[in-house]
Amino acid sequence: MINDLKTLKVEFLEYLEIEKGRSIKTVENYDRYITRFFTYAKATSPSHIKETTVREFRLHLNRQSGVSGTMKHKTQNYHLIALRAFLKFLRKRNIESLNPERIELAKVGSRDLDLISTAELNRLMEGPKGSSEQSLRDKAILELFFSTGLRVSELCALDRDLDLSRDEFSVRGKGEKVRVVFLSPAAKKAIKEYLDKRRDLDEALFTQMGKAAKSAKSLRLSSRSVERIVKHYATKAGITRKVTPHVIRHSFATDLLENGADLRSVQALLGHSNITTTQVYTHVTDKHLREVHRAFHGKRRR
Repeated sequence: MINDLKTLKVEFLEYLEIEKGRSIKTVENYDRYITRFFTYAKATSPSHIKETTVREFRLHLNRQSGVSGTMKHKTQNYHLIALRAFLKFLRKRNIESLNPERIELAKVGSRDLDLISTAELNRLMEGPKGSSEQSLRDKAILELFFSTGLRVSELCALDRDLDLSRDEFSVRGKGEKVRVVFLSPAAKKAIKEYLDKRRDLDEALFTQMGKAAKSAKSLRLSSRSVERIVKHYATKAGITRKVTPHVIRHSFATDLLENGADLRSVQALLGHSNITTTQVYTHVTDKHLREVHRAFHGKRRR
C-alpha cells in the first residue's frame, strides 16, 4: 500500500476534482493548505500526522501575520478544513492516520454583511449612461446581478446564446450544482439592448472592449474586470464603502426577504447548499422583531 504523503496528496486532489467535482481553484487552495502543513510538520507518511503536530501547526498559524494583525481564525480554519478532508480521504482508503474528527475548527465571530442602502443601490444601477456599447454592457451587468443574485464567476461564464424569450435560465454554480435563476424585465431589456449593439462574434455574453480587447487572449470579461466595473460605478454613485459584485448579491437576497420571500426559496435562488449560509441574512430583514420592539418596549416610561 502506498504510504508516501506526496503521492497520496496527488491522489486526493485528483479525487476532489473528478469524484467530488470541485473547481480547479478549490483544488489549488486545498493543495496549498495541505502542503503548508506537510512542510511545517516535516511529514512524509500518514503516521507522521499526530494530534500534537496539528496543535503546534495551529499555534504556528495563529502567530502568522495577516492583513490586520495576526492571521484571521477564518483563514486558519481553511487550512484545518483541507487537512480534515485529506484525513477523511485516507480513512476511506483504510490508511491509518489521525482521526479527522479530532480536528476542531477555531470559533469565528458572526459574519458581517456588507450592505448598501436602497438609495445607494438605485444610484449604482443608474450609473451607466448613454447608448455606447460599453455603457449598455455595464448596465446589463448591473441589472443581471441584481435580478439573479449570480456570483461573479457565474456571470463571467455566461454565453451570449441566452434565450431572452424566457424569463429564466439555468446556471452551473459551486460544486457543479445547477440552479434556475430569473430575469427581471429591466435585466432582459438591458441585455437585449447590449446584444443588439454588439458587432463581434465572440461567444461570451460579456466581453472586453477598447485597448484591453486588442491585447487580450480572450474577449471574455474576467471576474477581476467585472469587479473593477462595479467599483467604478459605486464611486461614481458616491458610495464610500467598498462595493463588489457580492454586495449586489447580498442586496438581491435581502430585497427578497424584506418583501416576504421565505428562507428556503432564497437559499435555492442563491445556490446555497446549506440553509445556515442563507440564515446570515435574517438578522437584517426581520421586520417582525422591530415591530415587537416598538409595540412592547418602554411602556413603563410613557
